[in-house]
Amino acid sequence: MSTAPVAAPHAGNGTTPDGTTAGIAAGTAAGAAAGAADVGELARRTLAFVRDEVLPVERELIVAGRHMDDDVRVGLQRAARAAGVFGPLTPVALGGLGLDNAGLAEVLEAAGTSLIGPIAVNCAAPDDGNMHLLADVATPSQAERYLHPLLRGETRSAIALTEPAPGAGSDPSMVRTTAAQVDGGWVIDGAKHFITGAEGAAFTICIARTEGGTTMFLVDQDNPGLTVGRRMPTLDHSAPGGHCEVTFADCFVTDEAVLGDVGAGLRYAQVRLAPARLAFCMSWLGIAVRAHGMAAEWIQRRSSFGRPISEHGMAQAHVADNEIDIAAARALVRSVARVLDEQGVASSAARHGAAIAKTFVAEAVWRVLDRVVQLYGGLGICEDHLVARFLVEARGFRIYEGSSEVLRTSIAKRVLRAHQPATIGEETR
Repeated sequence: MSTAPVAAPHAGNGTTPDGTTAGIAAGTAAGAAAGAADVGELARRTLAFVRDEVLPVERELIVAGRHMDDDVRVGLQRAARAAGVFGPLTPVALGGLGLDNAGLAEVLEAAGTSLIGPIAVNCAAPDDGNMHLLADVATPSQAERYLHPLLRGETRSAIALTEPAPGAGSDPSMVRTTAAQVDGGWVIDGAKHFITGAEGAAFTICIARTEGGTTMFLVDQDNPGLTVGRRMPTLDHSAPGGHCEVTFADCFVTDEAVLGDVGAGLRYAQVRLAPARLAFCMSWLGIAVRAHGMAAEWIQRRSSFGRPISEHGMAQAHVADNEIDIAAARALVRSVARVLDEQGVASSAARHGAAIAKTFVAEAVWRVLDRVVQLYGGLGICEDHLVARFLVEARGFRIYEGSSEVLRTSIAKRVLRAHQPATIGEETR
């Protein structure tokens, strides 16, 4: 199994005694081979773990209408360690599996057959993207303090970019939160919202405007200038810590809290975008596969007009279209995963491929789940039924980590830049 560095490490980065700070995947080929020589077998074990340990908890949360909390997360991650499926992204030296993106695609699809499966194996947003970011940008001391506990599942994290209007949303260059340099450090002021996992996170990566650009800062949860406000009442409930309003008010951090170079915040954000987007695709593909299978079984048990629903042509068309969407999505995800491994997660090819995958898979998953609801009929729109919960939770997939509209714009711009006409006015050939 090939393993490629996540990206070129930050100049301040070094190699710690366990060799894990130069990128999540860097140096893990031998460990990955030893810990998961057969990725297919690991995926099967992950699927069995989800079936036996995670699905009962998922069902309980959905029926009770409860949000995912840290007590549940800790219990599931303990069970994942016992089952040998914890930490697909975590280096072997830190107790994980050390998979590259190609291996992760198969394993995370298996984990993703539950809404909370990726959380159970410690490979869920926003932590997975933050792992990539910290692995490439953090200094050795920052990695020891923030990255390694995150990889071991001892902490959770958040990343604070999105702001109330007229601040940053789909356009990160509109950041209005500021960080002013003072003696010994920086003072951050501003408001953020829709910050996933902020409630209970050990630290937040804050993106703020500084002179000459934007800069990332590591802000501890107990910083008196950081306030986590209300948990916003979003449709989805599966993220620990919810999606919160966060305020930075006269929030002082030392110079050691600067993540990477001053003024390079948006450039560093690119490090996490491609793997985070692709991981979303991998896990949501798992939900689509599960829902598709549930519906296929259901329509063979349920009858209408004197025969099983599965014998009606329109039902068969829904089943076939779901199979087609899933097959296409899986092929695209695994192809892009290889690009990330071979060319680096921050490469232009990786960003372009991940944008294409995120756009297509988010919409394909929605189509699959919508057809599944249709096949279930009235049961499919009951709030305590799994397929209804799947559909509601999936709606944010077309918005989080880049809306479909913004991604289409980005894709088109790259294509047009690559196909500039040689001569103005030249006839189209």
